[in-house]
Amino acid sequence: MQVQLKRKIAFALLMGVITTGLISFAVLALNLGFSDRFLSAWLRSWGFAYVIAIPAILLLAPPLQAKIDQLIN
Repeated sequence: MQVQLKRKIAFALLMGVITTGLISFAVLALNLGFSDRFLSAWLRSWGFAYVIAIPAILLLAPPLQAKIDQLIN
Protein backbone atom coordinates (compact mmCIF):
# COMPACT_ATOMS: atom_id res chain seq x y z
CA MET A 1 0.00 0.00 0.00
CA GLN A 2 1.29 3.44 -0.88
CA VAL A 3 2.47 5.72 1.88
CA GLN A 4 0.11 8.51 0.77
CA LEU A 5 -2.89 6.19 0.93
CA LYS A 6 -1.84 4.96 4.39
CA ARG A 7 -1.62 8.57 5.56
CA LYS A 8 -5.09 9.38 4.26
CA ILE A 9 -6.62 6.32 5.92
CA ALA A 10 -4.83 6.98 9.22
CA PHE A 11 -5.95 10.61 9.12
CA ALA A 12 -9.55 9.62 8.42
CA LEU A 13 -9.59 7.10 11.27
CA LEU A 14 -8.07 9.48 13.81
CA MET A 15 -10.07 12.49 12.69
CA GLY A 16 -13.20 10.35 12.87
CA VAL A 17 -12.45 9.34 16.47
CA ILE A 18 -11.86 12.92 17.55
CA THR A 19 -14.73 14.62 15.73
CA THR A 20 -17.40 12.00 16.38
CA GLY A 21 -16.35 11.79 20.03
CA LEU A 22 -16.53 15.53 20.58
CA ILE A 23 -19.73 16.11 18.65
CA SER A 24 -21.58 13.15 20.14
CA PHE A 25 -20.48 14.22 23.63
CA ALA A 26 -21.65 17.81 23.15
CA VAL A 27 -24.99 16.94 21.55
CA LEU A 28 -25.77 14.26 24.10
CA ALA A 29 -24.84 16.56 26.98
CA LEU A 30 -27.21 19.21 25.61
CA ASN A 31 -30.07 16.82 24.91
CA LEU A 32 -29.78 14.36 27.80
CA GLY A 33 -27.71 16.14 30.39
CA PHE A 34 -25.29 14.35 32.68
CA SER A 35 -27.44 11.56 34.04
CA ASP A 36 -26.66 8.04 35.22
CA ARG A 37 -27.05 6.75 31.67
CA PHE A 38 -24.85 9.40 30.06
CA LEU A 39 -21.70 7.30 29.65
CA SER A 40 -23.43 4.29 28.10
CA ALA A 41 -25.57 6.49 25.85
CA TRP A 42 -22.51 8.48 24.79
CA LEU A 43 -20.45 5.39 23.95
CA ARG A 44 -23.33 3.94 21.93
CA SER A 45 -23.87 7.23 20.10
CA TRP A 46 -20.14 7.64 19.51
CA GLY A 47 -19.86 4.16 18.03
CA PHE A 48 -22.81 4.73 15.73
CA ALA A 49 -21.46 8.11 14.59
CA TYR A 50 -18.02 6.62 13.95
CA VAL A 51 -19.44 3.84 11.76
CA ILE A 52 -21.24 6.49 9.68
CA ALA A 53 -18.42 9.05 9.59
CA ILE A 54 -15.48 6.90 8.49
CA PRO A 55 -16.96 5.69 5.19
CA ALA A 56 -18.26 9.21 4.57
CA ILE A 57 -14.78 10.67 5.13
CA LEU A 58 -13.08 8.04 2.97
CA LEU A 59 -15.61 8.25 0.14
CA LEU A 60 -16.49 11.94 0.12
CA ALA A 61 -13.13 13.54 0.92
CA PRO A 62 -11.31 12.73 -2.37
CA PRO A 63 -13.92 14.21 -4.75
CA LEU A 64 -14.48 17.14 -2.42
CA GLN A 65 -10.74 17.81 -2.24
CA ALA A 66 -10.51 17.62 -6.04
CA LYS A 67 -13.36 20.11 -6.40
CA ILE A 68 -11.76 22.50 -3.91
CA ASP A 69 -8.43 22.19 -5.74
CA GLN A 70 -10.19 23.12 -9.02
CA LEU A 71 -11.86 26.14 -7.46
CA ILE A 72 -8.74 27.48 -5.79
CA ASN A 73 -6.17 26.85 -8.53
